[in-house]
Amino acid sequence: MARYAIGDIQGCYREFRQLLDLIRFDPTTDELWLVGDLVNRGPQSLDVLRCVRELGPAAITVLGNHDLYLLMRAAGHAKQNRQAADDTLTPILDAPDREELLHWLRQRPMLHVADEHVMVHAGLLPQWRVAQAVGLAGEVETALRSANHSEFLAHLWGSQPAAWDEQLSGWPRLRVIVNAMTRLRFCTATGVMDFHSKGETTTAPPGYLPWFAVPHRQSADHVLVTGHWSALGLKLTENLIALDTGCVWGRQLSAVRLEDRALFQVTAA
Repeated sequence: MARYAIGDIQGCYREFRQLLDLIRFDPTTDELWLVGDLVNRGPQSLDVLRCVRELGPAAITVLGNHDLYLLMRAAGHAKQNRQAADDTLTPILDAPDREELLHWLRQRPMLHVADEHVMVHAGLLPQWRVAQAVGLAGEVETALRSANHSEFLAHLWGSQPAAWDEQLSGWPRLRVIVNAMTRLRFCTATGVMDFHSKGETTTAPPGYLPWFAVPHRQSADHVLVTGHWSALGLKLTENLIALDTGCVWGRQLSAVRLEDRALFQVTAA
């Protein structure tokens, strides 16, 4: 069995299928790790959702910020982006199998751990140990899968609180967990997040660092498999596999075989 981690697909269905052909993916023996943001911006989000759902247990995907935005839109708690190129979710919302797809998406985890690898869409705050992050992810997953998930989605939007506090409760607690796991790029050494800077690591605001470069990060004893940060691009270090290589921006869709870190890429159409 081989495990292949794949970066943000964002509706780039054609490239996704080409990448599966390139790695000779066999759903009966292999496993896909998808880092989230299956949908939006690209032209075929509906096809991507259907394809990944049909792969069943052979595809493990964590939720990204665009996936959560889809759930918020569907529940009536987010407006369509005014820039049509940034919001291509309407075919999903109009699809005859809409409810089945949305229900399936709500069951996806925020975090996936296997051996030394941890898959999360954006990253983890520096003070979170992996075991702690698993528990926090579970709190969000419980809210998403509950009968009153619409109420949770109604309170999800926003960038505050910007830092973790164990004493947080209710919607602010869940919101900061979601923001860290799906939106994090830069933070301070104490874990205060910045949600405005989206450029390369050299564009960090004063006093901020890329989350993975914070000294004494508590999750550094695992290999984090992430996406989300297209300006960062492909980054492979001892304890990081970052895979958002900007396919939706005309660059590449990338896969890394976790067993030996072999790299596979297809160029955007």
